[in-house]
Amino acid sequence: MRWRLSDTPLFLQLTLLASLSMYAPALHALSWDNHHEARVFFYAGTLGIFVSLLFVITLSAGRQRRRGGLGNLASVVSAYFFLPVLLAIPFYEAVQTTQFLNAYFEMVSAFTTTGAPLFEPGRLSGTMHLWRAQVGWLGGLFIWVSAAAVLAPLALGGFEVTASAEPGRGEVPLDAYEPMNEAHRLSLTVLRLAPLYAGLTAVLAICLMITGETPLVAAIHAMSTLSTSGISATGGLEGSEAGLRGEFLVFLFLFFGLSRLTFSTDTVTTGRRGLHNDPEFRMGLLIVLGVTALLFVRHWVASFDFAYEETVGAALRATWGSLFTVLSFLTTTGFESADWESSRAWSGLGSSGLILLGLSLIGGGVATTAGGVKLLRVYALYLNGVREMERLVHPSSVGRASNQSRRIRSRGAFIAWIFFMLFALSLALLTALLTAMGTSFENAIILAISALSTTGPLAHSAAQEPIMLAQLGEAAKLVLAAAMVVGRLETLAIVALLNPALWRD
Repeated sequence: MRWRLSDTPLFLQLTLLASLSMYAPALHALSWDNHHEARVFFYAGTLGIFVSLLFVITLSAGRQRRRGGLGNLASVVSAYFFLPVLLAIPFYEAVQTTQFLNAYFEMVSAFTTTGAPLFEPGRLSGTMHLWRAQVGWLGGLFIWVSAAAVLAPLALGGFEVTASAEPGRGEVPLDAYEPMNEAHRLSLTVLRLAPLYAGLTAVLAICLMITGETPLVAAIHAMSTLSTSGISATGGLEGSEAGLRGEFLVFLFLFFGLSRLTFSTDTVTTGRRGLHNDPEFRMGLLIVLGVTALLFVRHWVASFDFAYEETVGAALRATWGSLFTVLSFLTTTGFESADWESSRAWSGLGSSGLILLGLSLIGGGVATTAGGVKLLRVYALYLNGVREMERLVHPSSVGRASNQSRRIRSRGAFIAWIFFMLFALSLALLTALLTAMGTSFENAIILAISALSTTGPLAHSAAQEPIMLAQLGEAAKLVLAAAMVVGRLETLAIVALLNPALWRD
């Protein structure tokens, strides 16, 4: 029987891809004469490919079992929990001075595009920083593909707001799913999105190198921007050699985290075509411009106790620092502008933690690499609120909108509210667990929001003093790792796994 890659279970396809990706850091380490790290990544990648092929050969000899429509969803959940074990092996062997739990936590953080900094930048070599950014980049591509090929057909991941089917069921009954159709959809999505994703990353990396950045840092920042992981080898963009020009380039590519329509129309969430008609993109722009304007105006309204120079240059630096940082945290990337401190001084903010936490909670667009509650859900709740206020004034009024908008206002808003409540309950439970493990209440809230919104840099940016994740206990690290997976997958997707049809042939 002829073997085809599409016949291989999704989880094994991911292990093969992860093993193959280890050759890139091996070549980088070899080019810098770091033979220990080169051997570690080469041996780990070769062993991973060998073991994966053994499983593929074993499974191809038997009869393929038909699962329900949630089979690929189970593979996605398994990938987030178990694939980091494979990814952590070369990291652990290369660092040599850390526990395997720390390596696993680092890989979960990278693969879920959270980017929570467990290690100080100076402790890791350039190859290790490249591996962290590469894992986050692959995690971003995995989100792009799984959103269209797995979550959208099941009305999950934000698609339940506009879909007419129940979350976790999709438009097609689970017993009518065809595995061949799922494999075909998955392969088509990869062929459509992977070249675009790689091309955008290459363009940004080349542009950053033109502005004066070193090739390694340019590649890491480009991968971290497209995947919204916020991983950096220099501690952030403020330590970059590209300066303001580099920040502007990154700023342009951050817009891919506001709406999927910026790069694809394969999963249109509303009936209105065009980026200018996309409610997510418009709401994202409104939030970015609105928060920036409020911070700028606050200089004359509420910052009487803070003395700061009122020059055109200072005003421009404050505006740019706010504009970049607000968009970065709204897309859950977490990069700070070098002028963010100037912006805080201009507006008289003693601490910007609440603003950054709120932006990260809102999050970016549906089916993008951004996390958070998502702009489409916020938009659905906004429409419902406006409609309820109209009915208070005119109880007999009729909504002036299409069927799609009416569905978003009513059923979509109801599902969005359910998700918001599940998110709030998860946040409360995670905060309570971290507090019980010895973390202070304020730090526990910051860490909980950071994990559930997949915005790792919040641990350094939102607290009065940077939270040292390496000093947390083992139990707290495991809880945070699980929370990152829950924040990436969203609670509704995990609840959908309880559907009995998943375990039925």
